[in-house]
Formats: sequence, C-alpha cells, structure tokens
Amino acid sequence: MKLLTRLLTAVFAVSALVAHAAAPYPTKPIRIIVAYTPAGTTDILARLVGQRMSETWGQPVIVDNRAGAAGNIGTEVAARATADGYTLIMGTAGTHGINISLYRKLGWHPVKDFAPVSLVAMVPNIMVVNNSLPVKNVREFVAHVKANPGKLSYGSPGNGSTAHLSMELFKSMTGLNIVHIPYKGSAGVLADVMGGQIAVTIDNMPPYIPQVKAGKIRALAVSTVKRSSAMPDLPSIAEAGVPGYDSGAWFGLLAPAGTSQDVVARLSAETARIIKLPEVNRRVSELGAEPVGGTPKEFATLIQSEIAKWAKVIKDAGVELQ
Repeated sequence: MKLLTRLLTAVFAVSALVAHAAAPYPTKPIRIIVAYTPAGTTDILARLVGQRMSETWGQPVIVDNRAGAAGNIGTEVAARATADGYTLIMGTAGTHGINISLYRKLGWHPVKDFAPVSLVAMVPNIMVVNNSLPVKNVREFVAHVKANPGKLSYGSPGNGSTAHLSMELFKSMTGLNIVHIPYKGSAGVLADVMGGQIAVTIDNMPPYIPQVKAGKIRALAVSTVKRSSAMPDLPSIAEAGVPGYDSGAWFGLLAPAGTSQDVVARLSAETARIIKLPEVNRRVSELGAEPVGGTPKEFATLIQSEIAKWAKVIKDAGVELQ
C-alpha cells in the first residue's frame, strides 16, 4: 500500500511538472520596469510596446516607474526580479551602456544580470548652436573652437547623460577645448543655447526640432551614423567632418538573467511584430526616434560595444559619480 501511495504521488508530481511546462506564456500580468519618471521617452516606448503585447496575449502589461539615481534604482529592481518572463525592463544607453563605468559601485551588472530581448528604438542626438555663432557646419565649428580654446561652453542635461558624454566623445575625436556646464534637464540647455549663454549642445532631438524649424537655433548635424528621418537633410557628424563618430540614445527590452530561452524568444518575436506596426512606427517617429528591433544576440552585441565605447570616453574625460 505504501509503495502504491509513493507511485501515485510520483505520478501526480510528474504530471504537475508536465502541465506546468506545457502552460503557455504568458498566463498572468507582465511588468515592464521603467527606471525613470513617467512621460519621458523610455516610459512612452514601454507603454507603446506593453499595450500591444496586452492586446495580443490577453494579459495586462503594467509599466512600473522606479525612478532615481540615473536609472540605477529601477534597474536593480529588475535585476533582482524572478527570472520567469513576468518582469522586464526598458533598458537605455544610460542603464546598460554608461552607468557601469560611471559609478563606482552598482548593485547589478548590465551583462551578467540581464538577458537581452530586443532593441526597440534609437534616438539620435542633434548638434545645435546659438545663431550668433559664426559657423554653418561641423568643420567650421571645429575650426572656430580651436581658434578660441577654452572660451566657449557647451551644456548637457546633467553629468553622465548621453548628451554630456556625446560631447566628450566629440571633444576627444577633434581635440577641442570647450567647457562643460551641466544642467538639470534639457529645458535649461535649450533655453541657454537660444539665449547665447552657451554655444552648443549635442542632446536628444525631440525638444530641439521645433526650435530649429522656427529658426531660433542652428542645427549642424545628428550624432548617429545614419541620418534621421525626422530631419533627413541634416548630415551626420561622421559625414560632416568627424569620421567614425557615432553616439545617441537607445532603448530596448531585457529580462533578468536566467529567463528561459523559449520565453525570451517569444518576447523578442512579439516585440519585432509590434515594431513593424504602422501606427507604432508613426508614434516612434513622432518622438524623433528610429524604430529598430533585432534579435537578442544582436542586442547583446550592441550592449557590449556600448559599454566598451563609453568606458573609454568616461576614462578619458575623468568623469566619475558616486
């Protein structure tokens, strides 16, 4: 009798495991962590993708904003989450490319603690100058700064931001001496470029496009290798005089390390489908972003290359935050 009981128990246990393994994904709500405040580009993209996932899979997709410490707080929450596919993060160039070299101590690692799912979008930075600056293109700007070493300043939304490091990369590749003035957000940078308090910035495109089109500031180039569909007539910095220059913000979905390959593959395929939807393409373009997509392997390769690139820029610039 005891033997029969043990056999039945074993059968039931195996049956439960098989049933669990065969259960389709997802069977409960999915959480996408955004390590920044609501209404920003990261948040908008997470909600855009999450809404379509919910429509396809019939499960709620909840965006969980965990802002603070340049994205480090929310990213650590995601890294420590159960690796079952029900917690994701909309990672950025900051959280998964820059911060590992910028901060002395992090409670997580952008490669070891995450499984890349798919790149979602890339946002070029735009190089803009005050209208009174006597330059019309990148080559003239470089020549003007070299003729006035240390006399001009550039602004960024803050120390360690992609805008800050994009200009530091530009400086290292051109040998310029130009002073950094950090602000608390892009609004102050934009106002002071227009007002002439600072000469230039290389910042995320969206807030600058209307002012460029209104003639209040002058755009010289975009930071990515390819031109932006938002301003197709504007050359890239690389083609305008600094070969090899490439910088910008990017956004992509990741899961905690250890998430099954089957779940990652399903999430990646669904993200690729969503990115191809015309209404999603249109909304992403309105943000000044370029919809991208791609495989988990391609995204992993991008993250590794971004970490290496920004590590050198940060070291050369002597930037370090606590």
